[in-house]
Amino acid sequence: MHSSPPFNAPAARRLRAALGMAPGHVAYGLRAQYGLIVEPETVMAWERGEISPNSAELTALAGVLWCAPGELLAEPVTLREHRIARGLAPDELARRIGLETNAYQKIEDTGRWKGNERQSVALAQTLGLTLSQFVAATGKQEELAEILRSAVTTRWQAYVKPLAKLLPVPRAHLEPVLERMHGDYQAKMVSTLSWNSTSFEAGTGDAGREYLADIVAHFWALASGDR
Repeated sequence: MHSSPPFNAPAARRLRAALGMAPGHVAYGLRAQYGLIVEPETVMAWERGEISPNSAELTALAGVLWCAPGELLAEPVTLREHRIARGLAPDELARRIGLETNAYQKIEDTGRWKGNERQSVALAQTLGLTLSQFVAATGKQEELAEILRSAVTTRWQAYVKPLAKLLPVPRAHLEPVLERMHGDYQAKMVSTLSWNSTSFEAGTGDAGREYLADIVAHFWALASGDR
């Protein structure tokens, strides 16, 4: 059973008030236009954040309030939430990214993206995902961190291809980022070198753990051009 999408209760209340509608008017619209039996008390409970509408109710509510479904959602995280925010049905999104509907639905249900590089690009473009949103929505956070840790601690060139497979980004754009990260990490390690073995061991360990612990944040900063 699917959980409800992250509903933005204050937005729903604000949009209704802007239209000069009472909760009863919203309930009537849901029934008359979409065949959903929803009581005014339920509409008020949605707006107080006590309960959330399910996917069908949210789509219908957006129609009654003359807004896009995404305007009634908090920040989406999962593929399903991003799809709902864009007002797309599963079969429509599957068609746009080149997947069978059943195959896409399985991905959405498990939270694990299985598409190829071309499909990843199509997914990101269709849903308007940033790189960080793409990674979160496809359940690739730990895989990304592992690739980055390996790239900076060993030979970064060997990890351009795996990273390009993971992210909808051309390899040519990833190469300078990995090279810079590798250089930054190695520089931090070299700066801790000391002829004193105790200082070497302690300094090296601290510098390495600190950089590797924030490896994904370093990547986003460089990939987005913040540095």
